Amino acid sequence: MAKILMPKATAVWLIDNTTLTFEQIADFCELHPLEVKGIADGEVAENMRGADPVASGELTREEIEKGEKDKTYLLKMPPLKHANVPEPKKKGARFTPVSRRKDRPDAIAWFLRHHPEITDAQISRLIGTTKSTIESVRSRQHWNAPNLKPVDPVTLGLCSQIELDALVSKAAAKKSQTRDEKEARLSGPTLRKVVTPPPPAAPEPGTEDENAPRREVSAAQVFANFGKSKPVGE
Repeated sequence: MAKILMPKATAVWLIDNTTLTFEQIADFCELHPLEVKGIADGEVAENMRGADPVASGELTREEIEKGEKDKTYLLKMPPLKHANVPEPKKKGARFTPVSRRKDRPDAIAWFLRHHPEITDAQISRLIGTTKSTIESVRSRQHWNAPNLKPVDPVTLGLCSQIELDALVSKAAAKKSQTRDEKEARLSGPTLRKVVTPPPPAAPEPGTEDENAPRREVSAAQVFANFGKSKPVGE
């Protein structure tokens, strides 16, 4: 990874605005000297706008002057102003101003009435309360239970509307998934309905049943009455 933000654009600027050698520019921009020569000849990075490394803090005028006086000098970047990036703050308990802490029981009552699917742990993280406080409000054992009124936590300033909507959507999706899994577990596998085929229909008189067994007739029986004429009137 290059130590400067835009190596080729920086090389374009150094070629146009300084007398540094291709080797010095290539070393600073971490490019090949032939690539820098191609930029100077217009074969590489054609029509690219140069990036001023002095304005971006990647190089100083003093360094450029040292390099122009001594062709063997290798340019050095100045120390970064923000060399030590502060570590991200670890997530902890939400801080609630003292003036608003007295409103948290009202917000808890609102959750218990309107969104019972949200767990105590989720409520604790959102408005910065404790599970024991939530349980005391639920069981009406809170010291101020007679005066508690369910109030939207956004109205009380304990959270943002985006945070509340995200939490409600997440809890509703989890509740729906749990209900579907429970219904599938209780219903179990369904039995296939057995269909009894109807009995075969009786053949009509004068028709031959194709499925009935055929009677075997010998040749003597076939020709027994051959040549005999029937009496008149039969």
